[in-house]
Amino acid sequence: MSNYEVPKVWEWNEEEKSQSGNQPVAGSRFEQKLPVGEKPLQVYSLGTPNGIKVAIMLEELKEAGVEGADYDLYLINISEGDQFGSDFVKINPNSKIPAMVDHSTDEPIRVFESVSILLYLAEKFEQFMPTTLAERTELMNWLFWQTGAAPYLGGGFGHFYNYAPTKQEYPIDRFTMETKRQLDLLDKHLADKPFIGGDEYSIADMAIWPWYGRLVQGELYGDAAEFLKANEYTHLLEWANRIQERPAVKRALEVEYKDIK
Repeated sequence: MSNYEVPKVWEWNEEEKSQSGNQPVAGSRFEQKLPVGEKPLQVYSLGTPNGIKVAIMLEELKEAGVEGADYDLYLINISEGDQFGSDFVKINPNSKIPAMVDHSTDEPIRVFESVSILLYLAEKFEQFMPTTLAERTELMNWLFWQTGAAPYLGGGFGHFYNYAPTKQEYPIDRFTMETKRQLDLLDKHLADKPFIGGDEYSIADMAIWPWYGRLVQGELYGDAAEFLKANEYTHLLEWANRIQERPAVKRALEVEYKDIK
């Protein structure tokens, strides 16, 4: 049981202020000059699930031989607060990775939020997105599902199970229940199809795999896969392993997990 008493009005303890820590205000915290390379796409990221999504898409475009999809990738170290620097905040006012600037246009276009970047690249290069209304709508269904569901996995289950300074039964039980429900949903959905959208690999797979595929493969949150009995989700595991064997996905994991630039 917790002895915490909820105050009438919450006040932030400014003595806890740090360059990289959470604060109740948005905006930049220091002056920053981000590097800008010569490739059309400038990407500022880190090897989190959301960062991996975009790396996969960029490597898949290269694998497909798409012209104009060359990119420079720069490390944004969120543990050091790089995401709160002035240049990064100009690209993403929400101070979250990944973020991208397309310099191939008359005026540079900023793109932030990982799924927004996937959609931008898919539409720009006409790749990994179906064109019929029904198939496109199904893809959008799952993209929006991922953006709404993953915070329960990451900020909920992942935080309280793996990162929180104390173990608390109520939030772990609550978010474990929801995480397993989501895993069961995906497992049932993939029982009769090779990919999230059906027969064709798409940005829906790229969006969902770094979170749920890597979770059941034991790559997220320590021993969470064992805790969640991830081996029970056989269709989801088959899909996860199938995606990981793609050459572009292998390259994306390599590029996202080293010190970049």
